Amino acid sequence: MLPAIDWQRPWLAPLRGRGEAVAAAVASGRTVADALNAAGGEVVPLAAGPLSFVPQAALPRGEAFEAFIARTASVPTRDHLHDFFSGLVWWQYPMLKRRLNELQAAAIARDGIRPVRGPLRDALTRFDEHGALLDAPAPLWQALRKRDWQRLFVDERPLWRQARLHIVGHALLEQLALAPRKPLTAFVHAAGAAEAAVAADADAWTAGALLPLPVLGVPGWWPANEDAGFYADTSVFRPAKTLPGAGAVAPVY
Repeated sequence: MLPAIDWQRPWLAPLRGRGEAVAAAVASGRTVADALNAAGGEVVPLAAGPLSFVPQAALPRGEAFEAFIARTASVPTRDHLHDFFSGLVWWQYPMLKRRLNELQAAAIARDGIRPVRGPLRDALTRFDEHGALLDAPAPLWQALRKRDWQRLFVDERPLWRQARLHIVGHALLEQLALAPRKPLTAFVHAAGAAEAAVAADADAWTAGALLPLPVLGVPGWWPANEDAGFYADTSVFRPAKTLPGAGAVAPVY
């Protein structure tokens, strides 16, 4: 069921130990949910109890996915790569995932399920699917906020030795595992630290805090980016756009 995963890739380093064990269990015939439960090793408390993974069929018809997790502390899990990586992220960053779920469930309880999620749930979902946490020196953050790719990846390149980027978006991990390609982009929380992202309230998520970062531009993550011309591709490394009359910089993503 699972493809061959290259666990030597830098974006998989934080997940490698548990990930290899879960993949081996699935290869031996266990479901993804069972393999994730067996690989936990510690109790992760949610408001409703300790975290566990259950088959997708446990989700009642008509109940929202995030609401079910908040109510039962159980994560419905299908037997494919997307949910495999989602489960690994739950184990690796449990407090972050718990906080994302709490905010989603609170929004659902308040507003119900609507045809359009709304700005808060959109931001939370974008981060949950394609998010990353970046711990980096201030000059890198300054360049990232301005979408100054030349400064971020070329001029300040030595500073990346002091930086740590952790992919927490399970859809992005799935895409990187299947077919790494230049346009794949993480949405980085502007707080720059897991603790700040966990503590963030709803307003922090809807205030444009997510910054786009093409992950294969990170030094050491992709051989082709050793050539500075790699960053000249404006279809991926898009310049910031100044809003007329506002003097503000807005992303074009």
